[in-house]
Amino acid sequence: MIGPRLLFGGDWNPEQWPPEVWAEDVRLMRAAGVNLATVGVFAWAALEPEPGRYTFGWLDTVLGLLHDGGIGVALATPTASPPPWLGHRHPDTLPQGPDGVRRHYGSRNHYCPSAPEYRRAALAVTEALAARYAHHPALRLWHIGNEFGTTCHCGHCAARFRDWLRARHGDLDALNEAWGTSVWSQRYSQWSEILPPVTVQYIGNPAQDLDYQRFGSDLLLGCFVAERDAVRAHNPAIPVTTNFMDFYRPVDGWRWAAEEDVVSLDTYPDPNDPGAAMRGAMSKDVMRSLAGGPWLLMEQSPGAASWRPVSTPKRPGLNRLWSLQAVARGADGVLHFQWRASRQGLERAHGALLPHAGEDSRVFREACALGSELASLSEVDGLLGTDVPADVAILLDWESWRAAELPHQPDAGFSYVQRLTEWYEPLWTANITCDFAHPAADLSRYRLVLAPNLYQVTPAVAANLTAYVASGGTFVLGPFSGVADADERVHIGGWPGLLMDLVGVRVEEHWPLPSGWAEWAEPRGAEVIGHARGGPLDGRPVVFRHGRAWYVGHTPEPEDLARLLARVCAEAGVRPVLADLPPGVEAVRRGRVVFLLHHAEGRAEIRVDP
Repeated sequence: MIGPRLLFGGDWNPEQWPPEVWAEDVRLMRAAGVNLATVGVFAWAALEPEPGRYTFGWLDTVLGLLHDGGIGVALATPTASPPPWLGHRHPDTLPQGPDGVRRHYGSRNHYCPSAPEYRRAALAVTEALAARYAHHPALRLWHIGNEFGTTCHCGHCAARFRDWLRARHGDLDALNEAWGTSVWSQRYSQWSEILPPVTVQYIGNPAQDLDYQRFGSDLLLGCFVAERDAVRAHNPAIPVTTNFMDFYRPVDGWRWAAEEDVVSLDTYPDPNDPGAAMRGAMSKDVMRSLAGGPWLLMEQSPGAASWRPVSTPKRPGLNRLWSLQAVARGADGVLHFQWRASRQGLERAHGALLPHAGEDSRVFREACALGSELASLSEVDGLLGTDVPADVAILLDWESWRAAELPHQPDAGFSYVQRLTEWYEPLWTANITCDFAHPAADLSRYRLVLAPNLYQVTPAVAANLTAYVASGGTFVLGPFSGVADADERVHIGGWPGLLMDLVGVRVEEHWPLPSGWAEWAEPRGAEVIGHARGGPLDGRPVVFRHGRAWYVGHTPEPEDLARLLARVCAEAGVRPVLADLPPGVEAVRRGRVVFLLHHAEGRAEIRVDP
């Protein structure tokens, strides 16, 4: 927990406004019940208008106003958006694409995370902020950077990539073996020949691509850790976070979450998406799982999201509904982007708690009501700081995600996140709460573990899952699993490779179709539960059971998958939070509190036994 109450507020960008607006902002924040403001995310140019000259006076005033108003601060390091002077004086700090084209300043995220001058300047401004504000009475949280995800393919990154490869593979012979460079005459004879994945004549090496994705996540994590350590050195009592994005492949959430004090999420479900509530719940369950408990909703829009092609605002009550969904699913705070709507720039049409219409507006009135409601919930015994119990875990593996979506897989349209979503949705509809788990984690507390896809399986993961089933757990594995090892070597002898004995099935061929995925599989000790209907594999076995382990060798129709998972849940002793609720009503238990959230139109009548 960051504080004794549920957090409420959002990003405040006072550098976009004249000083006479600041006091008015704080007055309105107090009226809305705001207790945390994120400050400084994109303020590098305002803090350091030229190299080495810091102008902290305005930030002193802002933090003083917030403190006097009883509002805490999440102070950001502004390193996601360097000022123009950095790129102008040091063009090598600007990111370069795989096509060799250098990106220019004039937007945001315009930095090479490997460039020595960028890293020096980023640490310098971070150190200056920490030295000045680490013990400020308003400071509640450090917010490092913003939505890490920048990639670069320049010479600086090439040099760091080679160092990373030496650490991972050892020598060139081992790297050539891991990358399969005997294919297409790609063998490397010296380290200097190795480049990041760049634009090539035809198609690049998939193992090189995979390693560069790993390297990219580790490279950015190094930037985060450097800034985290800089601020922590001045005051270890202040927790540190950075904001994740929904299902973002370039950043390995498991590795990153282990380096944070607080796990935070930026989420922007589309109000026009009929599945938005389900997708939102899924993202929130992922954050709770990464955190291992309470987490923080760092950004959402109270209205429209300006980057969306059709930026429909949230209808009345929807921001409240989705905010309470976050609390129900483990969030100890509900923040927004942003506090006051910007008059200029790319986010001028983005929603805000204080919109362009001002305080006499529907959105601001709803914000005030939400702030009041969250304050009341903070007083509920057994809510703040508590976890959300779950008997089901869905395996989430960044290694499998990256590898399953590499070029020249059997199905170019295969989506790892879509597979997870297809399996999550019927459980969400049935009000069965799910955690997400790393495949090598301790799974013993779960009655049921689902792996919609586990493309990569290491010996350690195979042993972990085998031990889980042997100890009485139920395991269901989806298609296109156990295909390759960590270096993208395909397992020989059939699939799911190291898990064949566990599920009692041998897959001979993957059979992607325009309408979905199927496999030519034979039972090896498993009982056949279901067969394909129609198509070239009509009548072939596709669903198998081997004791407590199941294998689903195709992408079932939604209603078929729902029935299968309902059966598996019942046999595993998994029960919904509340059964037989009207359609569109979500039930979540957090601590001693059960939340009922109505996502459908109209009214719903719910009878609960006392």
